[in-house]
Amino acid sequence: MRHIVSLNRVNHGANFQAYVLRTAGQTLSPILGIDHAWMSGPTFPPHSHVGFSAVSYLFLDSETGIANEDSTGTKNLIQPGGIHWASAGSGIVHEEVPAEPGKTVHMLQIFVDLPHEHKTAAPFALTLAPQNIPVVELPGVTVRVPVGAFGDVRSPLMPPTPVTMLEMTMVEDAAMELPIPAGETLFVMPIAGSLDVNGESYDLDGLKLPVFSAEDSPRALSLRSPKGAAKAMVFIGAPLSITPA
Repeated sequence: MRHIVSLNRVNHGANFQAYVLRTAGQTLSPILGIDHAWMSGPTFPPHSHVGFSAVSYLFLDSETGIANEDSTGTKNLIQPGGIHWASAGSGIVHEEVPAEPGKTVHMLQIFVDLPHEHKTAAPFALTLAPQNIPVVELPGVTVRVPVGAFGDVRSPLMPPTPVTMLEMTMVEDAAMELPIPAGETLFVMPIAGSLDVNGESYDLDGLKLPVFSAEDSPRALSLRSPKGAAKAMVFIGAPLSITPA
């Protein structure tokens, strides 16, 4: 079944503009929410997370990287095209700021639920440099695989939540079929340009995206870019069960 969910435009001062995705309940599970953001200066002071993962994925067009520091002792530079996964578990405090003043980071901040057994585990961080993210070239389509798998190609990142995240870059009038495994939810987030998903058009400023809820049988999804080059993120994962407190 296809659902349409909405995004909201949000500004935090002069240094942070974002398209924010939040939904109630299990609609996006295991994803809890996403900020598609542009950050050009310190925005959020050190802050804590508990019971889920905070994932930072930088697009290759970012003008600079992110200086990251957290309470586990991690201190690193997240480069354009790289990904950093902080599993908060029992609790983590972190801060992320653009590495160079006056330059803009183009990124996704993705909040991912944790399986019950990981929610109170010790926090830890995983990082994958841009050159280590697998890339698949198809006719008219480039697929980066920062997390999970695409066909026989698998990311080396091993997160605590089984999920796939794909960055799809399509030239004008490219087309492809994307499988949806049985028991898994898939949604497509437009990043740039316009693309057709099963014949319906979506773009960033339309402030909506399609979610295909988990079903018992596998399916296929068609993607096309009839109006010019387009970029989208695809998220795939099995919904996590709700465990009573």
